[in-house]
Amino acid sequence: MPNTTTQSVRVSVETMYQPHYSKPFQNEFVHAYRITIENFNDFPVQLLHRYWLIWDSSDIARRVEGEGVIGQQPIIAPYNSFQYVSACPLQTEMGNMRGHYLMKNTWTEDTFKVEIPIFELIATQKYN
Repeated sequence: MPNTTTQSVRVSVETMYQPHYSKPFQNEFVHAYRITIENFNDFPVQLLHRYWLIWDSSDIARRVEGEGVIGQQPIIAPYNSFQYVSACPLQTEMGNMRGHYLMKNTWTEDTFKVEIPIFELIATQKYN
């Protein structure tokens, strides 16, 4: 499971290909991913903004950004975690994602970037 730690905030990613939502003959390959964000700081942090760079194997890149994640801007207490599941459609069987979150120390109002590790999105049939 890919993970990285930035300023005592660890981001871990687990991916799951979604064959029931995919349409391979129409070049639609849907991947779900579960993100776990753990706060190892002595202060609460709030996830304000997300930025994604998504690549597929045809070398096409997309940028996706916006406020929070899944409609939330969660506050993560010290030594606690937040987890969410989202999805990404690709036009090819393989690709990857990486990015960062803009976080805020809720005590000082200082903001900082937290890296999201690069992770692979691979359709199950590609392994065969």
